[in-house]
This record gives sequence, structure tokens and C-alpha cells, in this order.
Amino acid sequence: MNAHRRSCVLGACGAAAWALAMPLRAAAQAAALVIAADLPALVAASKASVLPVGTFSPTASPRFGFRGSGFVVGDGSLVVTNFHVLPAAADAAESGARLVVMVGRSENSLRNARLVASDRPRDLALLQIEGAPLPALGLAEAGSAREGQDVVLMGYPIGGVLGFATITHRGIISSITSTALPANSASQLDPRAISQLRQGSFEMLQLDATAYPGSSGGPLFDASSGRVIGVVSMGLLKGTRESALSSPTGITYAVPVQFVHELLKQPR
Repeated sequence: MNAHRRSCVLGACGAAAWALAMPLRAAAQAAALVIAADLPALVAASKASVLPVGTFSPTASPRFGFRGSGFVVGDGSLVVTNFHVLPAAADAAESGARLVVMVGRSENSLRNARLVASDRPRDLALLQIEGAPLPALGLAEAGSAREGQDVVLMGYPIGGVLGFATITHRGIISSITSTALPANSASQLDPRAISQLRQGSFEMLQLDATAYPGSSGGPLFDASSGRVIGVVSMGLLKGTRESALSSPTGITYAVPVQFVHELLKQPR
């Protein structure tokens, strides 16, 4: 009898646990539906703020040389991108190319840009663009990224091959891991960069979404709030750069938004 009663109690506990799990499962499903429903709205609202970054040279063919992605912040005259997206000063001077962003879909919509702040160790650059203000993206609070969080990244993978149309990918934050980005060349190791590297590594957001070449500098959104929580920086390669197209690893890294906040505080 006692054994029977014990089994009934255990059965009741199992039923109670299942009953508790049901609302949690329903809540998770509801949250997924909300994210799915809001994603088209997020894409539509953000497309005008995600821009191709490159150079313009009247003697080049094509005259616009695409280098990466960027997005508008602040008062609408500032664009965040990766530092490695920018051309080397010597190369730009030799070719006579000027730094520009494309605010439409053709060379007629190019705007001149200039570098006003940078964080080389974290691969960030802040550009000031000419012309009327553009719609700016909202930034999430520093430290708001969480492992397992649904995210959306936007940019221009493969550049002009796709006609400079913004491309959107979804994923999650797989891990928040410490790293230190290598400099692209010894010429980038100025005293400030060396000083920051000596301070140790910093946290990066590892994603399970694939970012192809050209996505660098694009925004990483929190899928639920629509605010930027990071800047797409690089993808993990199996071999050469070309293998990113034929055999992508599906692992991408983004710089957390807290460093964008710090970049915006730099004197200009």
C-alpha cells in the first residue's frame, strides 16, 4: 500500500512538472513567433541605415570600389564600420581615391566621408559623412548581449555582385569569448594600438550565422528589441579567404556595442 501510494505521489509529481513545463514551452513558442513576426519590420526599418563603404576614383573601373558595410548612428551624420574596411592611407593617396559611402543604389548617391575616430585593436572606425542626416540605428546598452540570444545581422556580402542590396541573416550568440584581434599589418601597430593590446584581450560575440566577405562593419541586432548589440567583424575560415564562399564555417564574430559607445565618446 505504501509502495502504491509512493508511486501515485511520484506520478502526481511528474504530472505537476509537466503542467509547469507546458506554460514555459508555450511562452518560448510565443516569443519565437513574436521575433518571426517583427523581423520583416526590423529589416524594413533598418535598410536605409545600412550602407556600402568604399572608395571613389574617377580613373578606376568601376569608379566605386566596394570595401565593406557600415551603419548610421548618432545624429545621422556618423557611420560605424570596421577599421580594416578602410583603405590604407598610402594606397588611397597613390590612387587618388577618396573615402565614400553609398546612400542609394548607384554612384550618383555617393557621399564623401572622413575618418573622425578609431579603435584599431577592436577593429572599429567612425566616419563623418557629408550631406543631410540619415536615419540612425538605436544602440543597445553596453553588456546587454547574452549567450543564446536571437540576433540578426545585415550587410552587403559579396559586394556589388549582388547589386548592393542589403542581405539579412539570423542566428544566435553561441558564445561570448575573449580574444585579441591581430593587426592587418605592422604599419597599424602605432603606440596607441600597442598600448591597448598590452591591456589584454577583450570579449567578442561568437555567432552561428554566416557572414560572407563584404558583411564586415555591418550591424548585429538584438532580434527582439531591434537595437544594435554589436558590429560584424570577421568570420572563421577553414583555409584561404576564397574558401569563405565555397565552404563557409558558419561561425562569425562581432565586436560588442559597448566599444561603439566608447568610440562615440572620443573627441572629434
